[in-house]
Amino acid sequence: MADITRRLGWRHLRGAPTAHVRHHRGEKLLHEGPGLSFWFRALTAAISEVPVDDRELAMTFHARTADFQDVAVQATVTYRVGDPAVAAARLDFSIDPDTGVWRGTPLEQLGTLLTETAQQHALDALTRTPLAQALVDGVAVVRERIAAGLAAEPRLPATGIEVVAVRVMALRPEPEVERALRTPAREQIQQEADRATYERRAVAVERERAIAENELASQIELARREERLVEQRGANARREAEEHAAADSVRAAAEAARTVKLAEAEAARSVQLAEAEAAKSVKLADAEAARTLRLAEAEAARSVKLGEAEAARAVTLARAEAVGAREVGEARAAAQAAWLRVHGEADVATLHALTGARLAENLPRIDSVTVSPDVLTGLLARLGGERE
Repeated sequence: MADITRRLGWRHLRGAPTAHVRHHRGEKLLHEGPGLSFWFRALTAAISEVPVDDRELAMTFHARTADFQDVAVQATVTYRVGDPAVAAARLDFSIDPDTGVWRGTPLEQLGTLLTETAQQHALDALTRTPLAQALVDGVAVVRERIAAGLAAEPRLPATGIEVVAVRVMALRPEPEVERALRTPAREQIQQEADRATYERRAVAVERERAIAENELASQIELARREERLVEQRGANARREAEEHAAADSVRAAAEAARTVKLAEAEAARSVQLAEAEAAKSVKLADAEAARTLRLAEAEAARSVKLGEAEAARAVTLARAEAVGAREVGEARAAAQAAWLRVHGEADVATLHALTGARLAENLPRIDSVTVSPDVLTGLLARLGGERE
């Protein structure tokens, strides 16, 4: 809108760079062009202002497809006034000289013309297209058809209008039809989701089965290894028992050999001691006999005076005692040698028994023995069994 000021009966107009101003006085054109600034008289001036910038015209209209379905088309047409002189001659772009406001509604007329023309070509394209195809390819088809129709429309160049661009933003059916059309896609998406869920569950079940099989295989392997371990432990235990038995056998043999050697040494020592004791006894007997003989002879010498009878008797007694002592010593030596010979020929068990008997002989005296009923009953039962 032009900016008009008053000064002493004159008017001053200052236009915008995007507005083409035409100033007539009578039939004479005084000023013409965009962005003008001039003085004029209101009573004699006829001024028109035509916008020459690009303008957007949004439109929404309904159309019917080939299968009688209603669709809503949302489009935008970009246009501008290419020939302001023609436009000012065909449409009323005159302004009030006092306010600078258009006296008519030229832009609304242009919008109506463009909307009706675009709607006509869009309806012509959609009435030959089914709804499904229109929803798929309808935006491009309607845009091309509107652009071609506006370019071929003779009224627009005659009015000085140039179409810059055509855009179709949406092509939508009625809400019920749109929901119905969305249902198969939703069902398919739901089926895909269910299929994915089932496949995921199947994969999970398969993985769980694989895990269970692995666990079972692990348990079987562990049981097999435990069985091998038990067998190995049994073999080790048997080997250890055999080694212990062999060691015990060797130890028992060594102990028996040692015991035999000790017994043999003890027997040899006893024999030696017995022989030494016997020799000593013989020597003592001989010494005693010699001493007794000497004493007897001395006594006899001293007692010669007592009489030959007493001397003879003394000599006889001395000789008898010497013979008896010699015989006793020889008997003791023989008995000791026989005892040693018997112990040397006896086995280890007999030696142990004799050793126990010898120990029993050297034990202290037992004053009293307490026999319990259980022991007495067992002894009586054993005695009764032996009698039977």
